[in-house]
Amino acid sequence: MQDQEVINILQNQLNFRTKTISDIKTFINELLIANKRHNFISKSTENAIWHRHVLDSAQLVKFIDFSKGSLSDLGSGAGFPGLILALFNRNKDFHVKLYEKSPVKRAFLEDVRKKLSINAEILGNIYEHFTDTDYIVSRAFKKLEAVIQVSREIAKKSHKLIVLKGQNAQEDLKKAFIKEKYDYKLENSITNEDSKIIIVDFKK
Repeated sequence: MQDQEVINILQNQLNFRTKTISDIKTFINELLIANKRHNFISKSTENAIWHRHVLDSAQLVKFIDFSKGSLSDLGSGAGFPGLILALFNRNKDFHVKLYEKSPVKRAFLEDVRKKLSINAEILGNIYEHFTDTDYIVSRAFKKLEAVIQVSREIAKKSHKLIVLKGQNAQEDLKKAFIKEKYDYKLENSITNEDSKIIIVDFKK
């Protein structure tokens, strides 16, 4: 998928504003520069960054109500999906927290946050910041069962866990739900027909 095709989807299907697209372009430029030194994302995905990383992250806006509440991204890495979701967010009262243990990646995220005046908070160890959140998102963070455990441990209240997974989503769900069962649904990814989005509803 060409970059302009992705931008068209972002604007026409996911309601990203022109200003947000411009900010994403700036973010991508900063990331590609930093990637030469730190390898934040695989070099093999740089040419497809709009499709592989931006759109993959952006599709999650369909499952989040930005009119109220807050969101936490576990293991933000280079900013996917959390930074993309923070850029999309238009509500100053909707709080976005990006958790990343790497000091180098945190410094990069903080630089981008300041440069683009993004309404987000960059944090380190997730266990040092128990979160009062409505949504927890995760992409390439840990195995699903570990993400579920972390999500339950750090969240103070009922919330939705949204996880981007590859073609083994069904098998991952079986392993994760051996001991306990949770209400969940599977959504198709728009970036890869074999990938899924797992949405788990945790009640407290």
